[in-house]
Amino acid sequence: MVRVRRSTERGHFDHGWLDTYHTFSFGDYRDPAWVRYRTLRVLNEDRIAPGGEFGAHPHRDMEILTYLIDGALAHRDSLGHGSTIGPGEWQRMTAGKGIMHAEANASKTDPVHLLQIWILPDAHDLEPGYEQKSFAGATKPGQFVLVASPDAREGSMRIHQDADVLIGQATPGTPARHALAEGRSAWIQVVRGQVRVAGETLGTGDALGVDDVSEIVIEATVGSSEFPAEVLLFDLG
Repeated sequence: MVRVRRSTERGHFDHGWLDTYHTFSFGDYRDPAWVRYRTLRVLNEDRIAPGGEFGAHPHRDMEILTYLIDGALAHRDSLGHGSTIGPGEWQRMTAGKGIMHAEANASKTDPVHLLQIWILPDAHDLEPGYEQKSFAGATKPGQFVLVASPDAREGSMRIHQDADVLIGQATPGTPARHALAEGRSAWIQVVRGQVRVAGETLGTGDALGVDDVSEIVIEATVGSSEFPAEVLLFDLG
């Protein structure tokens, strides 16, 4: 089964300082057909204007991943972490039994572009945690790189759920392939470029969920202006 989620069909809010698209129900956006995909609960694409900021706010019982596409994001939290996240970097927060954090565009002149991802954890009241890693330059055309997993293998960040998060690239003639075990599902989110996957053509911001297949093949579409094409793949138990 294949479920396609077009970029233009997502929930959209432009608050001036924040231009945001919601793949799944989030905040004031409610769509009973798109509440989550397995344990993937939130996938927001945010553009924060120069000087824009999410003030300090709480989270609990959620695995939160942030992927920086462009710009720089300043982070601070109640665990004492303070850092700036740049392009190609990932942040992982285990909200667990409770964490406060704030995020701001670190620039007064340039916007920041990111994806924020929430994955439902496999247990409640976990000890809060934080991790930040750069995978910039690690991905080559035709390859996937593991950025988050339940066992932190291959240098990935650890999340508390049976889910692997990968980033991959493809160019014309060099597809990226990922084996999908029986009983598992995959969500593919296009970060940039145009690709062909599971019989569907997807552009930047488009996505699809698929199950009952043994292999995911991501092929970059000839004629796309963005090479290599870049995708996120969520391998979900």
